[in-house]
Amino acid sequence: MKAVSLKEIKQELNTLSTNEIQELCLRLSRFKKENKELLTYLLFESHNEDGYIQSVKSYIDEQFELINTASYFYIRKSARKILTNTKKYIRYSQNKETEVALLLYFCQKLKAFSPSIKYSTQLQNMYNRQLLLIKKLITTLHEDLQYDFNLILEDL
Repeated sequence: MKAVSLKEIKQELNTLSTNEIQELCLRLSRFKKENKELLTYLLFESHNEDGYIQSVKSYIDEQFELINTASYFYIRKSARKILTNTKKYIRYSQNKETEVALLLYFCQKLKAFSPSIKYSTQLQNMYNRQLLLIKKLITTLHEDLQYDFNLILEDL
């Protein structure tokens, strides 16, 4: 996800009421480094959650293509960085469906990654921890969504 310019943010803020701006600012104050990205999400992407999920998925795709496969050390380091950034984007959304969808996608990419993660205990542990988290999150969703996500989870 790329942050938009301050000019565009300012124009969007002009269209909001003072109560809406106050709520945005209070939520924004909890974050420090990622203020601009969070504001971009709140103003431009929160209305289109599916588009947001697709943009984060494309970010994950790009990052997996950039991983240095010279050794498992670099693969682990890069995978942790991708997971950290993915969780940061999940935190912006605060939507459980988005969280499950993005974590499932991360796990799919990690499982399909070449060289295989089965030769690295740390990567397998990372993968298994995310699967446990996904299972826990799925139980909090609506029954129809639980069924859909459980089908995807079984493939993993």
